[in-house]
Formats: sequence, structure tokens, C-alpha cells
Amino acid sequence: MSLSVFQWGFIALALLLANLPWLSQRCFLILQCDTKSMWLRLLEWFVLYFVVGGIALLLEQRAMGSIHPQDWEFYAVTLALFMVFAFPGFIYRHVR
Repeated sequence: MSLSVFQWGFIALALLLANLPWLSQRCFLILQCDTKSMWLRLLEWFVLYFVVGGIALLLEQRAMGSIHPQDWEFYAVTLALFMVFAFPGFIYRHVR
């Protein structure tokens, strides 16, 4: 498989994981919750941000052979991008 397939697959996975806290009623994808508060959804979303970041580091290590060091600006941009990815699930849960 080419690198392009892995890149698009990773973006699709990030989009799915960003929306999962708002589309699922399960707490951290394991426990069934009767009511899931907004704070729990935000905490779950933030934890999934780190999961996606870990997967990205793993893919970078496998594809490039080493991990390029990043400054805080890179992580601020990826957090904002993950926030944009979560927008459809948030709208589905709280506005619709």
C-alpha cells in the first residue's frame, strides 16, 4: 500500500474518533452510561485526541524511521483541527 492510503486512512480514523464522544452513549467506549454529561464528553474527546496523536507518532515512526520533534504550535494546530473534526458530532448531539 502507498503512503497516500495510510494518510487518508489516518484522517478518516481521526474524524471518526473526534465524533465518537458525541455519537456514542458509552463512557470511554466501554461502560454503558444512562446520562453522559457535557464534561464527560469533553474529557473523552480530549483523551481521544491523545490516542490519535499516539497513532500518528506510531505511523510516523514506521513510515519515516524517526519522529520529527515539534514545538507547541504544532500541537495547538492539531488540537484545533481535532476540534473542527468534532464539529459534526457536536452539532448532531447538542443543536439538532
